[in-house]
Amino acid sequence: MMVSGALHKQSVFIPVGRYLLPADLTIPNNLRGMVVFSHGAGSNRMSPRNTLVARHLHQRKFGTLLFDLITPQEQVEYANQIDMALQTHRLVEATKWLKRQVGVGDCKFGYFGASTGAGPALAAAVDNPLVAAVVSRGGRPDLVLNLLPRVMAPTLFLVGGHDHALLDINEEAFGLVGGVKKLEIIPGATHLFEEQGTMEQVATLACDWFELYL
Repeated sequence: MMVSGALHKQSVFIPVGRYLLPADLTIPNNLRGMVVFSHGAGSNRMSPRNTLVARHLHQRKFGTLLFDLITPQEQVEYANQIDMALQTHRLVEATKWLKRQVGVGDCKFGYFGASTGAGPALAAAVDNPLVAAVVSRGGRPDLVLNLLPRVMAPTLFLVGGHDHALLDINEEAFGLVGGVKKLEIIPGATHLFEEQGTMEQVATLACDWFELYL
């Protein structure tokens, strides 16, 4: 384990079935809660947007787990990148693994899902007492539309104001979620939140949400 200031960082492998999925686990001192990331299609645990959010969470004393939902071999087939059942199963198993780690088990857990990764994050929260909050960033909740009424964990939808393809989708999903929910539109942002300052807004809103519910 590498210790950096008040952060304990570790590269680990999460056993899921016959696979060992590489992951980056960071646990701050005075841990307030853990956030597990679910990245989008074509991305992985190195996503610069997710790692930016993770750094903001660390500053607020939240731990993070960023892991590869699918293997490089599986990435070749696009169908695997949007396989909600496969990714949901792995997200749930990774959360169970995380709960067993020393110093983590007693805290609350949240999911941060980006793009298509919001689908597994929402699905994995269904009937899951470990999950206390979900954040969807530029998400594709339409991939698990039938499950949304069963999502009772407080859910925050973050959508770019110029992400016209996803605005209607997220508004529909917002109406279906069964528990506490909020929809925030980031002015001027497109799907990847590449515009100056927009990812920082995402990080701040996500941190505030997890601070409220974790």
